Amino acid sequence: MSALQIVSRGEAKFVKTDIPNLKPGHALVRPQLVSLCGSDIHLLHHSADEMYPFPPGTSGHEIIAEIVDLQDDSETFKKGDLCLAIAPDHRGMAEYYLAPIKNLIPLASGKTVEEFLMSQQLGTVIYAAKQLPNIVGKTAVVIGQGSAGQWFNFILKQLGAGKILGIDKIESRLKLSENYGATQTFNNSRGSALDYLKQFNRGELAEIVVEAAGTQSSINLSFQLAREFTGFILQFGVPREPLKIDYYTMFTKCLNIRSIDHANSEKSHSSTKMAMEMISSGKINTKPILTHRLPFKNVNQAYELHRTGSDDCHKILIEMS
Repeated sequence: MSALQIVSRGEAKFVKTDIPNLKPGHALVRPQLVSLCGSDIHLLHHSADEMYPFPPGTSGHEIIAEIVDLQDDSETFKKGDLCLAIAPDHRGMAEYYLAPIKNLIPLASGKTVEEFLMSQQLGTVIYAAKQLPNIVGKTAVVIGQGSAGQWFNFILKQLGAGKILGIDKIESRLKLSENYGATQTFNNSRGSALDYLKQFNRGELAEIVVEAAGTQSSINLSFQLAREFTGFILQFGVPREPLKIDYYTMFTKCLNIRSIDHANSEKSHSSTKMAMEMISSGKINTKPILTHRLPFKNVNQAYELHRTGSDDCHKILIEMS
C-alpha cells in the first residue's frame, strides 16, 4: 500500500509498505478523509532529532474511514461502515490503517462526513475545557484563532463566559471569531494585546486565558494577560520546540497553569461523542472552518499551507482516494 512517511525534519515522502495484518480487537480501515492538525505539523518540523524517521503513515490522526475487515464480531460495526477513526499513533496518512475498535466512533446522522470529521478536534477542546474552573460571567481570552481557537470560543460561550477576546495575527481568522462566540477580537501584530485587554475589560486582566497557538510569544503573552493570583491559563497549543518562557512573570503573579494533552486516552471518547452530537444537532456549524481540500498526492503542499496559515486556510482536508 501507499503511505506517507516523515523521514527527517521537514521531509515527508510517499513509500510502499505492507497492508497491516488483522489482530484481535482491531479493524482494518481504509481512510477516506484526513484533516490536518497542528500536532501533525509538530511531528514533521519540531520533533526531537532521535525520533526521525517516523513509521509509515505519519502523520495523520483525524480520520473518516471505511471498515474493510473485522477479526472479531461487533455489535456496532460491520464491513463497509464509515466511522470516525482516532489514531493516537498518527499513522493514518496511508491507504489502510489498523485501528483499535475502541477508537472507532459511529457517525451520527444529519450532516456530511466532512462536518463529522471535525468531531475529533472539537472533542479534544471539550475534553480540555473540562479542566477549567467555573467560568460563568468571567472574562476569557483565547490566544490563537485557528480551528482549535474557534472551537474554544464556542465552548467558552456555552460554559457561560461573560466576555471572550479572540487574539491572532491573521486577519482572516479573526473575521470568523465572533461567529463562534468571541465578544471582541484583536490583531496583536498591530499593537499591544495587554493594552487592548485592559481597554476591553475596564482596566482588568483576564480570569481565564486559553493559549491555543503554542509559540514562545503566545505562551509568554498568556502570562501577561492573566489576572494576578486568580488567573487560570489552559495551555493547549503544541510547542514547536523548547521555549524560553517568562518564568518571572508566571511566578510573581502566582498563576494557575494547566497543560492539556492525550485527550485520546479518555474512556469511551465521551468528549468526541459529545462533539459529534453538537454537530449533528446543528448546535455548531463547522462548515466555515473547512476551507481547503487537497488530494493525497498533494499532502506535502497541504502541510506547508497549514504550517504557514497562508491562503486564508483554517482546516485542510486530504482526500485519500
